This record gives sequence, structure tokens and C-alpha cells, in this order.
Amino acid sequence: MPVSWIDKKAHTELARIREAREKQLYPYYREFEAGGIHAQIGGKPIVNFSSNDYLGLTNDPRVKAAAHAAVDKYACGLSSSRIQATTTEHVVLEKRLAKFFGYEKALVFTTGYQAMLGLIAATADKDTTLVLDSFSHACILDGSFLAAGVPGKGPEIRFFNHNSSKSLERILKTRERPNALVLVEGVYSLDGDVANLPEFIEICERYDAVLAVDDAHGSGTLGAHGRGLAEHQGVEGRIPILMTAFSKVFGGIGGALLANTETIEMVQHNARSFLFSAALPIPIVAAVTTILDILETEGPALVRELHQKRDYFRGKLIEAGFELGASSTHIMPVMCREERKTLFMHIAMFECGVLMVPITYPGVKLGEERLRINVTRGHTQEDMDSALELLKTYGEAFFVLSGEDIGPVEE
Repeated sequence: MPVSWIDKKAHTELARIREAREKQLYPYYREFEAGGIHAQIGGKPIVNFSSNDYLGLTNDPRVKAAAHAAVDKYACGLSSSRIQATTTEHVVLEKRLAKFFGYEKALVFTTGYQAMLGLIAATADKDTTLVLDSFSHACILDGSFLAAGVPGKGPEIRFFNHNSSKSLERILKTRERPNALVLVEGVYSLDGDVANLPEFIEICERYDAVLAVDDAHGSGTLGAHGRGLAEHQGVEGRIPILMTAFSKVFGGIGGALLANTETIEMVQHNARSFLFSAALPIPIVAAVTTILDILETEGPALVRELHQKRDYFRGKLIEAGFELGASSTHIMPVMCREERKTLFMHIAMFECGVLMVPITYPGVKLGEERLRINVTRGHTQEDMDSALELLKTYGEAFFVLSGEDIGPVEE
């Protein structure tokens, strides 16, 4: 076939990828041969510090048994969307999620990404201003841009400075549309910091704006019972719309929106990402439901154990001299602030059997490159201590601790 403009564009766009592969520095899409926190890649054991399995429940025998039983009953999928592929298991999970998080109703989506896309596209129109934190996740950005692209019906889109109450208030004061939907994350996945919900709630209530919180990384990890950032900050019952994801603590894939009954039913009947996507497979529904069982009965003890390991690891990193940005959670960015240092740190750690994902431009701004470390309840003391020793060794070797340039590197 002749070379098309797409082929030419792809070749140009992939220049950085080709260079990284040639230098054996390409860090992504590694093939797991066994999953979990203790995994296997390329035939060797790996301790995974990039997993979102924060409570270590993905491989719990109870969860696996529930998924196996669901396969026997329903097979792996339902071959249609929820319009004609809703099961009792879907409905039971939605009712239980609503009760656990304290909402009237929940709606389960096939991915958390689709849940946020669906919410924004189904609610925002020409009378709406969408107000986004400047660090917003791709699902919030893409949902907003999708809504804005509807001819003649697109909302206004405004950004406020990350986690700034003053910036949020300025935008709500000067918005051009009568309605406002404010979209924030509970825990920011690249930085590990949390939203200032009490102040945001007060401002939204004062300016008649609706607050929606993507708490994918806070659900199951924050609050005494694992109900997320709202429980942790003492504002349960005051967030109109919540999104949680099943690909973190809940050990699978999917997500759910939680709100009052009519808001959920409006989304249910208008969100294209819900109406035109296959229903969440029942083995996943069963796994999520079982983890919810565990959270309801064992949640406080599991969350405490996660926090103990988080505090231990954080303390040791700070003691060693690493910069962790604004992180206050189990997600800890080790700031390298240069792509070369970040990739060398990643490769060195990986060769020693520890996986920590490197985040470089365009995932973050130039000068903010980092290794992202996710500490989980499933990591053992030995896992943590070994990783800390390696981090200190290579942090010194690549001048990540001192912030000095590593100078010329032979290749």
C-alpha cells in the first residue's frame, strides 16, 4: 500500500519513542506474565510499586472465588449494553454502593473514564459553565471537550489554579452561563495531594454551583471506613456527585457515579458512554461486590494498615532527602526533574526487580519529571526496605537527592 499522510505523521510523532527504544530506555507496555503487587516480567520476579491495588485485595481468594462462580453462571460477558444486558448482580451492586457511600442511587459503568465522560456529556449544555481544576485527569478534560463539541449546545469551559479556593471563586463570580459544574479529583494521581473539599463545598454552595468529585484514588484508601476523601475531611453528605472507580481498591475495571435519583436517571438515559458500551462483565461485578463485602466488615483495619505503611515509606523517603512534591497520600512522586534522570532511575530499579513508573513530558511539565511510587497494603516490610535502599543508592548515583546534573553519560 502507498504511504499515506497518517503513516508520515506517525513516523514523525514516534521519533522520541524510537530513540528511547534504541537506547533501551523505553519504560512502558512491559508484558506482565503474572499480575499483582508481586508480579513477573520477562521471566523474573518484580515487586510492583506502580499498582493501584492499594489494599492488596485483587488476589484475595474470596474475590477470585466469586469471579469464578460468576463465569460459571454468566460466562465472561453479556454481549450487549446495559439497556438489554442489566442483571440482578448489576442492580444489587449499585444499591450497595449507594448505601456504602451514602447516596440515593448509583450507576455502574464499564470504566471509570466512561463514567466521568458520561456525567459531563449528559449534563453540560449551552447554559453550563464547566469549571475544571488545572490538574484535571484526562477523563474530566475529554468529557468537557466532548460536551463543548456539540454544535450550538456546547458549554463554557474554565480552569482554576490547582486546588485554589480563591481562583475557583473568581471563576464562579465571572462565569458567563447560569449553571456551573465544578469538577475536581479527590486524590490527584500524579501528585498524591488531595482536594480542599470543605472550602470548595462552601464556595459552590454560595455560588449555586454543583460539585462533582472523581475520588477514584481516595475510595477505599481514605477515611476511617474507606469511604474516601469526603469521610476523611468530614464532609460526607455534602458532595452532590461522586465518581468512584473499580480499577484501584476494587481490583477490576469499571466505575460508578453516585448522586440523587433523578440525576443518576438523567445520566442513565442520556450518557452515550453508558448507552452504547457493553455492560460490565459479571465476573468483575462479582469481584467488586466481594471487595465491598470485605470493606464493610474489615475496612477500618485494612485502611489503618495501608496508612501505617504509607507513613513508614514517606518518612524514610523524606529522611533520605527525596523531594515528594505536595503528596500527602499513598501516592508519592519522587521528583527527579529531568527526563534522563527519571528514565535511568526507572531502569536501574527495574533491573533490580522493582517497578516504579516514570512520568515524563507530556504527562507532566518539563522540569517536573518523577518516579511515581504507589505504596500499598500488599507490600511487605522487606519489599519496602529493599526498595528504599535501592532508591537511596540510585538517587545518589544519579544526583536525584542533590539536584545536581549527572553530566555526560556514556551510551
